[in-house]
Amino acid sequence: MINVLIVEDDPMVGELNKRYLTQIEGFELKGIATSFQKALDILKSEIIHLVLLDIYMPGQNGLALLSEIRQQNHSVDVIVISAANEVDVVQQTMRNGAVDYLIKPFEFERFQSALAEYKRKHALYQTMNSISQNDLDAKLFHKKAEAEKVLLPKGLTKSTLKLIWTSIQSFGQQAFTTEDLANHTEISQVSIRKYLKFLEDIEVVDVEMAYGTIGRPVFQYKLNTSNMNLIQQYL
Repeated sequence: MINVLIVEDDPMVGELNKRYLTQIEGFELKGIATSFQKALDILKSEIIHLVLLDIYMPGQNGLALLSEIRQQNHSVDVIVISAANEVDVVQQTMRNGAVDYLIKPFEFERFQSALAEYKRKHALYQTMNSISQNDLDAKLFHKKAEAEKVLLPKGLTKSTLKLIWTSIQSFGQQAFTTEDLANHTEISQVSIRKYLKFLEDIEVVDVEMAYGTIGRPVFQYKLNTSNMNLIQQYL
């Protein structure tokens, strides 16, 4: 379980981030801090893996807190969630080790993608003592994936993949079938099966066989939120 601290002075925004967080498996909220000092107090008293950090706060702001976190050598990662969109602010947070930056207002899908990517990397760090350059490039920096960005399997197109991917995301965590996607996209089930096979191969969707009311097997698919980011290299 990944322990999370939300640092946000606006109660409504803090509650929204909390609600978003509870919709994603693998994360547990340990507290919401509304100030610089409260955040430091929680970091001292709780085991925190990830901080969701606002920049604009009364008194000492999020930049000061991020700097203090690094000076005190807290072993935490930071994702910034802020309305601050100045390039120098973004650059400062990255220099201080922020792993992602979400600009308010943002869609839940962007929040979900950031948390899924963080969970994937967190799990990777937990299971490996050392790493090769090839794995580092492919699994952390996506360099291999970037080099293969336009290489879709023969017969698949980027435009159709985007349409099907948008439809898949609309189902959230709900299972769906080729017929569901066909009704939603007006693409033939034959074509959709080709794209689902590709998405299954890259582990973006999971598939299992279920039996309908008349006993015929039906393949049901479900979005694998932990690997959602992997599709971006093909879009």
